Formats: sequence, C-alpha cells, structure tokens
Amino acid sequence: MPHAVASRRRTLRSAALLTSGVLALPVLAGCSTAEREEADAKPVPADIGPAGRDLVEDGGTVRWAVDAMPATLNAFQADADAATSRITGAALPSLFTLDDRGRPHRNPDFLESAETVTREPKHVVVYKLNQQAVWSDGREIGAPDFVAQWKALSGKDTAYWTARNAGYDRIEKIERGASDLEVRVTFAKPYADWQSLFSPLYPKEVMGSADTFNDGARSELPLTSGPFKLQDLDRKAGTATLVRNPRWWGERAKLESIVLRAVPLDERAAALATGTVDMAEIDKSVADRIALAVKNGKDTAAGGPGAGAGAGAGGEAVLPSASSGSSGSSALRSRAKEFGSDEDQAEAALLARGQNRAALAGYATEQKALRAFVVRKTLEPAYTQLALNGESGPLADERVRRAVARALNRKELAETVLKPLGLPAQPVGSHLALAGQAVYADNSGALGDQDTEEAQALLADAGWTPEGAGKAATDGTKAGAERDTDADESGSGSPAAATPGSPGESAASGSPRIPQPQGPAVKSPAAESPAVKSPAVKSPAAKSPGAPSPAAPSTAVKSPQVQSPAAAGPEGRSPVALGGAEADTASDEGLYVVSDGKPGDAGPGREAGWNVLAPARAAALQSAALRRQADILDASYTAPRDDKPDADEKGGVPGAYAPVGTRAPAPAAAESKRAARGPLGKDGQPLSLRFVLPSGPGSEALRTVGNRIARMLDRVGIRTEITKVADESFFKDHIASGDYDLALYSWPATAFPATDARPIFAKPVPASDGSLLVEQNYTRVGTDHIDQLFAEAIGELDEKQARELMKQADARIWAAAGSIPLYQRPQLVAVKGELVNAGAFGFATPRYQDIGFKR
Repeated sequence: MPHAVASRRRTLRSAALLTSGVLALPVLAGCSTAEREEADAKPVPADIGPAGRDLVEDGGTVRWAVDAMPATLNAFQADADAATSRITGAALPSLFTLDDRGRPHRNPDFLESAETVTREPKHVVVYKLNQQAVWSDGREIGAPDFVAQWKALSGKDTAYWTARNAGYDRIEKIERGASDLEVRVTFAKPYADWQSLFSPLYPKEVMGSADTFNDGARSELPLTSGPFKLQDLDRKAGTATLVRNPRWWGERAKLESIVLRAVPLDERAAALATGTVDMAEIDKSVADRIALAVKNGKDTAAGGPGAGAGAGAGGEAVLPSASSGSSGSSALRSRAKEFGSDEDQAEAALLARGQNRAALAGYATEQKALRAFVVRKTLEPAYTQLALNGESGPLADERVRRAVARALNRKELAETVLKPLGLPAQPVGSHLALAGQAVYADNSGALGDQDTEEAQALLADAGWTPEGAGKAATDGTKAGAERDTDADESGSGSPAAATPGSPGESAASGSPRIPQPQGPAVKSPAAESPAVKSPAVKSPAAKSPGAPSPAAPSTAVKSPQVQSPAAAGPEGRSPVALGGAEADTASDEGLYVVSDGKPGDAGPGREAGWNVLAPARAAALQSAALRRQADILDASYTAPRDDKPDADEKGGVPGAYAPVGTRAPAPAAAESKRAARGPLGKDGQPLSLRFVLPSGPGSEALRTVGNRIARMLDRVGIRTEITKVADESFFKDHIASGDYDLALYSWPATAFPATDARPIFAKPVPASDGSLLVEQNYTRVGTDHIDQLFAEAIGELDEKQARELMKQADARIWAAAGSIPLYQRPQLVAVKGELVNAGAFGFATPRYQDIGFKR
C-alpha cells in the first residue's frame, strides 16, 4: 500500500497497547550491531522513471488505480485510507515531505523556514510561511489555520471525532509571530517529532467547527492549496478527479488532471490492458504478464521465437480461425458417434471449445496491450512480522516466544518473497525503522539468530519436553495442519510435507497464467468499463474460491483452466485442465508477493501441467500453440532450503538474554541433526499453537510464508494448526480481539517512530472490567522499560540522543519477542512506458506537479 504522506502512516499506527511480561534483562547498550547494520542495511531507492520538467509534456490526464474511493477526505479520521492520502497530498499543504529514505524535508512551496528557537524554559518552534502561499479563495495561509487544527486535534474537545492527537496534545499555545507570515508554536513539553505536525494542513473553515470536521470534510474540500484541487468525487462511478489549481504559486502542474479510479485488485491487469488506468500497483503475477508481453513483442520485432507458427503479433497463442470451425465440429461429432458417445456430449465439448477460444483470444488481446507498460519496483515502507500473542497460553511464557523466534530462518523467509523480484532480500532488523533511515539499527542480536538447539533448550527450560506430552500427544496436531473457517474453503494439509509444487506452496510460483474462463457468455475486455474483468470461461474441472484481501493485497490475476473438449466426461468435466491446479499468486495491504521465478523464465515440469487433450486437428493446433505459450509463461521455482541455514548468514549473540541454564548455540552445520523427536508437551498437554492466516486471493504470500514458518517450528517440536479465516474478519475478529496464537500481518514504517510506534509497543493498561486496554499492540507484550525509553525519546530534542534511545527501545522489543520482523514488503507498480516521475515511490512523497508524459 503506498503512503502518499507521512500523516497517513501515523494514522495507521496511532493506537496500540500490550500485556504482561516485564523482562529482567541485562543492560542493552545499542546491542553492538554496527558491523551487520553497515553491511546489510541498504535502502532501495524509489523507481519512478525520473525526468526533468523540461522533458515532460504540458497537459494530459493520468488515470491512477486505487483500491476504493475514500470513505472520508479528512486525513485525521479513523477511516482515512490511501486514497485519502492521494487527494490530500495533491490538494493540501504538507509542511514537510519525505525523501526515498524516509527523511523529512522542509517543503519550500509552503515554508521559508521552520526551526526550534528555544528549548528552555519552553520548547518553541517558529514557522515562516511562503509569502505566496494562499488557499484557493485567495486568503493567506496563516496562524488562524494552525490554531484551528491544534484545537481540533488536541483531544480537549470531545466533540471532534479524531483518530489521534499525538503531538497536538503537547502544544501549549499558538500565536502570530512578527508578521502574518510567521507562526509561533509553544509546547507545554518538549516534542522531538514536531516536524510531523500540520501535514496535511486544513483550512480553518474545516477545522474551526466539529460539524465541518466530522461531517463536511468527509465528502468535500471547500478550500484547497496545492498544485491540484479536487473537482469531483463521484463515489457511484468510483472516480475522484483532481485538476490544476489556478491559484497555485509553485511550479505549474504538468498534467491537466489526475483521475483516481477504484479498481479491484484482481481486475487491474484487464484495466491496464483496456486503458481504463495508466498506473496501478500490482502483484508479481501481473508483473510477469507484463514482462512476458514486452519480451514477446521484442521477439516478434526481431523475428525470434515469439514470432513463429502459432504466435500472434505479440507472440501470443493464436487459435484456429473461425473458418475451420465447421470441419472441426463435424469431426468431433463423427468421432463421438464412432466411440459410442452421446451427441449431446459432443455439443457440450464444442461449447467448451468455443468458450476456450474466446477466453484465449481475449487473453492474447490483453497481452498485446500490456506491452505498452513497464513495471517499476522498490520496497514498500512497511514490513511483515510474525506476531506472537503473549496474553495467555504457551506464548505467555517469554521463553516459549523466544524459542519460536530462534526457530525461524528469517533470511530464508525474506528470500522467498523478495529474491524472485530482484529486490534485496535482507531480513528487517528493527521494529522501528527500515534500512536507510537514521534510526535503523539491526538489533535482532538481542534475541539471536536461528538456532534449533537453543530453541529446544528454551522450551525445555519452560517445561515443554517430549516426555511431557504423554498419551495426550499421540494425536498431536501435525505441523501446519490446516483448518478453514470460510465456507468457501475446505481441506487441510501439513505444510511440513508440502513441496514447492504442492498446493501449500503454490503461492510461490507466481507465474503468469492465462485468465480463467468464468462462464459461457464471454465478454470482450474492451467491453467492460470502467473496471474491467479479464474474460473467462469457468472450467468445471477447476474452481478456485476466494475473497478480497484485507490488509495488504495485491492483484491476483486469474488464469484460465482451459477445458479440453475431447477430455470432457459425461458431465462435461475435463480430467486435464490447462495449467493444472490453480496456483496461489503473490500479494500487497499486505500483505503483496512470493515466488522464486523470474518474469518470463521457463520452469521445469511444465509439460504435465499444460496438456490439452483434443482429437480434432484444430484442437491439436490449439494445444501446440498453448504449449509454446506455456514455455514462456511458466516461471522457474527454486525452493529455498529448509534444512540448512545460509552459509553466509551471521550468527546471533550466543545465549543472548536467554534464561539462566539454557545452552549456547551450536555451530549452524549441525542444525539439521537437532530436529525434535516427536511433539513436545507439558503435563500431558501437547505444545500446539493456532496460526491464523487470511484466506483471500490477495494473501497468498502470507500463506506461503506461514507454511514455511510452520515447518521451521515443527523442527523444534512446536506444532501449529493453521486456521484460514475470511479476509474481512481476519483483523477485526482475530488480531484485534486476540483470538490467535501466531499471525502474520504488516506495519507501515514511519519517519517519526517515537510518536507513531509508541502505541504499538506500549505496555497494556488494565481496564475497570479486568480486561486489557489494547491500542495497537495486538501481541499484548510490553514492559515498563520500553515505555520509559519511548517517553524519553519523544521529549529529547537532541536528534542523536533521541535516535540512541529508539535503538535501545528496539533492542528490548526484540528481547521481549512479542513480534518478529521478517521482511520489507515489495512494491510493484505498472506504469505506461511514457509516464515519468511516477511509479514505485517507496517512502518518498510524490511530487504531483512533476508527474506527466515524456515529450
């Protein structure tokens, strides 16, 4: 999920709390990880196709896909989302913007200067505004706007329905300075993250009353101040239109307009192909389709393999022409009679053939159109973590949580997701920052790297032993045994037994496949607008249920399981379907993302999965064309090693912060010899953890990573029961409510961790009814010392000292083992080839006035 402005990230991270478990740890003095930090922490720059303004055309419209229309235009309300950030980022003042390393910089369009002028006795910041900065009605931006926003967000007036008040609650007063262009802000307590405030800045007409704040700003922005202004928000049509702001004093926007269009993630490939959108965040499967289309186009131009018989203009499969249909039909009927088949069955087979032909023709048309796009990629400013619920059960014991952490090969998990995309596959070493940020330090040594023996020692010290399982362990849960709670999903399996080609691993393939047919009436892609679905004809042999992804999904392109007419049985079912079993494709909001195949690579074993059985000559030609297409479509997959850690992986601190009496880590080479002998238990109860994962089509990456984690835990004797739940209930009914033991989800990173990360790791506060008040610390693990370090950092105006306090806090968060950062999420964006200064922004705030089409 891209984040246009820092305020959105702060909104997403604004609440959090935890539970018990005060850890008695040695003094953590930065955790001596400088060498690892310097060697491994390499930020990935934004990938936006940069071009100077003199090389950009003046005019044009960019159609930009978003997940949904914004529920509100007020960025400070709880239901603000990424679309809200897009609109406010283009149409409202941001006093500070972020670069691609997540560092805040003064925005000269609005500020001439902003600095702390006194620290004692009060912290005072003076803002000097750009003298040309005005609202769209011509009024100067000034102190009254700052005052109105402070009062609305301070938390003192409960009539305002605000999502957060962090920072604003520390302000004592705001005054006009030496002139109308000077604003003087005095803090009651020093505030280190003062640069996070007043971005976006709303006019006093919005913030001045609870009514306009709560209701008015949800659907309209009466005044704006940016390179664009909001012209229209049509929720019925699913579009928001931004046009040039005639009162903008900065560099004139290159584009005449930007249209944000709501396009479901699983419809983006078709929307790109039909011209519905010019830019969209996508997943690996769509990226592979684009890479394939471009490759085939080049092959065709050069007279290469893509231009041979059975290939169209873009190297796509070409089906027999309609003129051959009559002879093929007669042959099929004759053959049906010869072998004693019912003529009705022959007619059904003919219908299936027609549907397949239409679906493949539509797919070929899409592929040709996708040649106009490029895929820009970077790492999203968000990381995926394994959350361990420490409120009750085995994970309430910090030794068990640490054992879980020591069982994980985080390097392998990161490579599973990122290596196939050509992105750096370093595990995230901090809960509070990402590589390239000043606060970042790899503090994972506070917990230690993967070590099976150490994990088993921690479990034994906590009382979990093979002997403790007793008779109750004879029916112990297998590693990763699955239980679906969705009506649409059924079946279970053990990821411990899964292979890269098994359903449990299918998310890893991520290879592009031909869109799956959905029904007899096949629509042309060009006929569907504004959000276009890939044409599809459902194969009776292959159904794949799915629900929308909840948090960080990316496009899951459906590929057709094309039914062979001759192979159809009495009920029209085909025993062999094009593409075999439907594979999980990689995700995003996520939670976006896995495969070891490179776009366009051919993989082993594809022949068995791409057979089309048909007696007629036309079907034989179709089969040949499909095989040729499959040679290009299938991406190779190399399974990461399960039994051996990477040779270059650096070890952790032996026995770091483990309870007294536990053994130090043994050499990594002996790792495979120390697998647990059977399940562990205590007092006759087996050690089994409920692992909750979302079930929707945008969450395949999480499920693949979850399966790998289950196998890693199995090696140390920890059994898991994977429970797949509907996307819409995953967060609300399970994560937020604490109904899980293990879970995978992502947190957005921030430029202001002392403010934004505090509620995620704060110690829980008991409520009057005896429950725990949880803001956003859904692991319910925290300590007083962590709280103290956050409190010190937020009031520390010396930037270097504040960073050191944050690094110390992060080391203690690692040691508490409530959450284990795994990898930074990938960000893939499909963009029209001629579109510049747009794409995978990563941390960087988009500069909307520079986006445009290259001359």
